[in-house]
Amino acid sequence: MGDKWTLLIIRDLAAGPRRFVELQRVLPGISTEQLRSRLNRMVADGLLTRQRYREVPPRVDYELTERSRELIPVLGALARWGYDWTWSAPRPGEDVNIGAIFRLAPGILAPPAGLEGTVELIVEAEGDAPERQYLVTLSGGRVEISEVGGAQPTATVRGTVQAWVRALGPEGSTESLQISGRDGLAGAVLDGFTHARSRAATAAA
Repeated sequence: MGDKWTLLIIRDLAAGPRRFVELQRVLPGISTEQLRSRLNRMVADGLLTRQRYREVPPRVDYELTERSRELIPVLGALARWGYDWTWSAPRPGEDVNIGAIFRLAPGILAPPAGLEGTVELIVEAEGDAPERQYLVTLSGGRVEISEVGGAQPTATVRGTVQAWVRALGPEGSTESLQISGRDGLAGAVLDGFTHARSRAATAAA
């Protein structure tokens, strides 16, 4: 668990299985050999499963096991610590990975009892970056995140990277986000992501 990449790989597989090249895309800075070595070790340790498909070119998917899914609340706790102590305005030229925050939804969000539905979170296309969609589903007190499809969304929240940074960061402003569908459900999900930030602000006051 102390390896630089292990928890980040678990974070980025929380939304469903990924191919090797997809993991390379969402983990900037990791070399091909580092990623291959770490994935092999995690499979051997029972943290991931590896599924090979008879396709051309060859396709291999990696997916979390129940053992590694139990670490998601730990990742959520680390994320909340980051909200409390290290979140600041982006530095010039800094890339903010909004998807990395959304993938931690199962470890961060604690939905109120009886609140159920699916919220689609959209990060709009910008420059060479394509549009990204994330489905956060609340059901039976549990939270699931998916990037590969799922239930029909009950509400949708859309915005640019800058709009999401303002909404999730110290500003806490959702004015630049476009919200449609069931407002109460969308608001609960947004509040869940910013709960730690709000708690820190209250403590500081």
